Amino acid sequence: MKPIRIAPSVIAADFGYLRADIARAEQAGADLLHVDIMDGHFVPNITFGPAIVKTIKSLTKLPLDVHLMISRPRRFVTAFVEAGATNITFHIEIEDGHVYTLISEITSFDCTVGLSVKPKTPLSAIKDYLPQLDRLLIMTVEPGFGGQRFMTDMLPKVREAVQLRKEGGYKYDIEVDGGLDRYTIGPCVEAGAEVIVAGTAIFGQPDAERAIREMRDAAAAALE
Repeated sequence: MKPIRIAPSVIAADFGYLRADIARAEQAGADLLHVDIMDGHFVPNITFGPAIVKTIKSLTKLPLDVHLMISRPRRFVTAFVEAGATNITFHIEIEDGHVYTLISEITSFDCTVGLSVKPKTPLSAIKDYLPQLDRLLIMTVEPGFGGQRFMTDMLPKVREAVQLRKEGGYKYDIEVDGGLDRYTIGPCVEAGAEVIVAGTAIFGQPDAERAIREMRDAAAAALE
């Protein structure tokens, strides 16, 4: 199992004090920043585009884990790479298809690639693409809005991702996103998750360092 990494989700930051919130996450010991891009069509919410990602990049040295929750990601890959994405994850449920092409386009840049599944999508839908992936993102809420309750019935999917990786000798890490905090991180890492996305559980707390420390402590306890 790979080391546990904590990825604060920037969507939960206070954009009136974005520089300060990002600095707070860095000082608290975050490993990377998760950046949710929503188009109002693939999910019922709108966030921001490449210009804001470029601004975020200018404010941090942390890797940017850009999560495209958009219907037609091929139109925007180059823009998000140029904006500073370290990893780009898109969804298997996209409208424009051409998943192999999109994976190739992302990896042709100096960028890693991830593929995500919504809660109702089985891992069988992405089985053919696993050899090409650097990251597999399992949504533990229905994507679109922060602050939702963690879906415990996604834990078997995390375990399945571990088993598929072992059987195939694949390299991807396993990321979970949705409802993660100091209480739900334990079951996730016990199941095999390695990259933990948390929004309000970090940015919504007055002491981000304590919030991350408590999450790491809970993860360590679950792995003992």
